[in-house]
Amino acid sequence: MKNLSDIVVLAKKKVNNIIVVAAAHDMQVLQAIKKAVTEQIIVPILIGNEKFIRKIASDINFDICNIEIINELDSSLSAIKAVAYINERKGNILMKGILPTATLLKAVLDKNIGLLKSNPLSHIALCESKNYHKVFAISDGAMNIAPTLLEKENILNNAVNVLTKLGIHNPKVAIIAPIETVNEKIESTIHAAQLTNRYKQKQITGCIVEGPMALDIAISLSAAEHKGIYSDVAGDADILLVSNLDSGNILYKSLVFLGGALTAAIVTGAKVPIVLTSRADTEHNKFMSIALAATMA
Repeated sequence: MKNLSDIVVLAKKKVNNIIVVAAAHDMQVLQAIKKAVTEQIIVPILIGNEKFIRKIASDINFDICNIEIINELDSSLSAIKAVAYINERKGNILMKGILPTATLLKAVLDKNIGLLKSNPLSHIALCESKNYHKVFAISDGAMNIAPTLLEKENILNNAVNVLTKLGIHNPKVAIIAPIETVNEKIESTIHAAQLTNRYKQKQITGCIVEGPMALDIAISLSAAEHKGIYSDVAGDADILLVSNLDSGNILYKSLVFLGGALTAAIVTGAKVPIVLTSRADTEHNKFMSIALAATMA
């Protein structure tokens, strides 16, 4: 996949996708929803401050006459109602509006009313950078703070599942660390080696796994060759599996705000895909995230 716009093409092939937005009274969120409606990717259900929703819709010339709106001023209740709509099969995509991530996730993770499956949740961001030759994924830069080895394997499997659904079969996974050798004082290198061994023992399938691998080696063939590293993944990684929330979040935001990368991001592992964008994300990145969720729904 060379461009994120390819995701929009895939999303348009899906039908009957209904996105439920919690706390939908936000300008950028509604702009992204408007574009997704115009592109015939989704049908929205908007939960939030109805007065503000209608005012914003009017300001951006978004015709919401035929769109279901549920008036709810309380952020926590809007999240609970959105999750309830999903459980009642009135929608198959959940989206975060203008409310704290923790508020939405509290409803999602609730053992009685939430959207949990057997797999743990993880965040995956697809990135299109002018400095790389194809779309690549970063996981996990928003959900799991300091994942254990088992949690990293689950994050890896979630990411592979997303790329496979996008038609990227047997994706190349670089387990990112500061260096390419195992250092007992650097946990990321130990986990990387263990995950690579599990792949070699065919306990991880559907992808190619290598690590520990520094970021420059994972994305630059010339850097790999300069260091004398030759592999299937070096310089051609599809997935960058980061070591923790700190490194993943910093990498993601550096790409966006310093590198100008375009992104599409979802939380995967729940009953439905969750669009969980940052309030700082642009309307375009929010739209692309909706399109990605639509391809996964």
